[in-house]
Amino acid sequence: MLKYIIPLVLFIIMAVFLGMGLNLNPSDIPSPFINKPAPEFSAPKLNAPSEKLTPADLKGQVWLFNVWASWCVSCRSEHPVLNEFAKLKAVTIIGLNYKDDPTDAKKWLDSLGNPYNISIMDQEGRIGIDYGVYGVPETFVIDKKGLIRHKHTGPITPADLQKTLIPLIDKLQSEPL
Repeated sequence: MLKYIIPLVLFIIMAVFLGMGLNLNPSDIPSPFINKPAPEFSAPKLNAPSEKLTPADLKGQVWLFNVWASWCVSCRSEHPVLNEFAKLKAVTIIGLNYKDDPTDAKKWLDSLGNPYNISIMDQEGRIGIDYGVYGVPETFVIDKKGLIRHKHTGPITPADLQKTLIPLIDKLQSEPL
């Protein structure tokens, strides 16, 4: 009798874990960087490669850090949403052009619109590694003190903006430095 109960109990336990796993959202990848300082970088600007941008240049303001690439299909679906959001001027949007050819990136922005206040280049992917980027697009909300407050994996949708990003940005904008 015991030889039948043990496999049955193991099967039930595995079925429960499988059921729990099926209810998880694969885009909710936790980030160990939440509420920690944004990693430092010094990266050339896409449209002015002789000029560099660092997180210290953005201290005192809330900013959205969007990782994108011209070769990224999901970035193309996200791009119109970012273009519309940029028109609100609710936050500084910094683009991190990830593992991309600068010429292709510039053409992509010229043809699809440029939502970024500044876009920087990460051709080797080192900045992406420092931020724990799994793939593109990924977006980080960084507060006035330079702390990462939110990570969004995958393309931003209008619903993501309305339900999560805009309320968080508004809250962070109203916080004192």
